[in-house]
Amino acid sequence: MLATLAMLLSLTGGQSQTVALSGNQVDVELVLAVDTSRSMDYEEVRIQREGYVSALNHPDFINAVRGGLIGKIAITYYEWAGEVDESSVLAWQVIENAEDAKAFADKLAARPIDTQRRTSISAAISYGATALTNNDFQGMRRVIDVSGDGPNNIGEAVEPVRDKAVEAGIIINGLAIMLRPSGTSSGLDKYYKDCVIGGPGSFVLPVRDAKDFATAIRRKLVLEVSDRQPEPLVQRIATEPKMDCLIGEIQWQQFLDR
Repeated sequence: MLATLAMLLSLTGGQSQTVALSGNQVDVELVLAVDTSRSMDYEEVRIQREGYVSALNHPDFINAVRGGLIGKIAITYYEWAGEVDESSVLAWQVIENAEDAKAFADKLAARPIDTQRRTSISAAISYGATALTNNDFQGMRRVIDVSGDGPNNIGEAVEPVRDKAVEAGIIINGLAIMLRPSGTSSGLDKYYKDCVIGGPGSFVLPVRDAKDFATAIRRKLVLEVSDRQPEPLVQRIATEPKMDCLIGEIQWQQFLDR
């Protein structure tokens, strides 16, 4: 891959070489959009937070960053529920080595843990798409990494927001937190597959036990940085009819009607 890149640069002149070697070039621009809705209790949110901190510091993640064509990524983080919590936003940071990753993880670890009402995956995606569009980086890929434990139930419908982001060249991956029933008859991983993720190579990973948080988050980050995919999801998800992407809104209205 490096030989191919060198050949292309030699054919395109000195100006392109300057761009390719500039500080703005990264392998991936990665948005971490993390659900902190009250359908998860404090302990689950804490374990989730610790999972992200652990994953960012793990050698597997650092090695994935170093193994990229350019060898660095740009990353930002925020938490969301019914809307994005602006106070939770960690500004874009370049990660090129273990020290960079630790600095970002330390900022995350220092944040207070809080939860909010409702679930707006569409708001999380929209905020991430804006962050990717308005930054100064030039990533070979742009990825929004959404974690959540339930379907969209407030704000814009998730499917058209997802589609608009994908049309803009953004990849959306998911971490479906399935520690308790999600209200989706076919499972939250199926909902994420049909309604949330999108773009070339997009994937969803399920978490069914709190003790698996750290491993799942680390695996997800390594896959995203390395531009790889997990093994295909179980055949059930591939063969069942497409889920109604408004199921969360429908269930919320039924709750209000009762």
